[in-house]
Amino acid sequence: MKIYTKTGDQGTTALFGGTRVPKHHIRIQSYGTVDELNSWIGLLRDQGIENRHREFLLTIQDRLFTAGSMLATETAGSSKPQRKVRIEIPQVTLSDVTSLEDEMDRLDADLPPMTNFILPGGHPIVSYCHIARTVCRRAERMTTLLNEQSPVSEILLIYLNRLSDYLFILARKLSAELQADEIKWIPNPPVE
Repeated sequence: MKIYTKTGDQGTTALFGGTRVPKHHIRIQSYGTVDELNSWIGLLRDQGIENRHREFLLTIQDRLFTAGSMLATETAGSSKPQRKVRIEIPQVTLSDVTSLEDEMDRLDADLPPMTNFILPGGHPIVSYCHIARTVCRRAERMTTLLNEQSPVSEILLIYLNRLSDYLFILARKLSAELQADEIKWIPNPPVE
């Protein structure tokens, strides 16, 4: 299979099902941002972190490929003709959301309670985690915008929301494990 097909040279790309859309289409923005998130999580996974975190991040990367497949498939009821999809598209499920929640509870159990917002940073690994978190938030924003135009799985929307929460808690856990400072954001009063 060749990587280059030349079919996108005119600024369009094909969804699962064959419908061609502009490369700047909100559906492409959605799954493209999920793909970007997956790359950041891969970078985070490649850092010197505990195997348990690494294995859980690998599971998340698998789920993000599933999310991208879901987003790359035009929903039923579209006015555009579609070819029959030859493969069964997997789905993000409620158990994937529960898995994130269970892992967040496990990670958070040993962390001190939050009393302030926390500035991203303190260690490069923690910073990678915060970048992944903010890209996840953008993926969520893009996907909710797509949902206004074409229905998206409610579970997928919940998964992206929960995943950004997980990445925040993971950043805090990594800060603790790396003995990095968590710098609290304390708003300065306005200068007069």
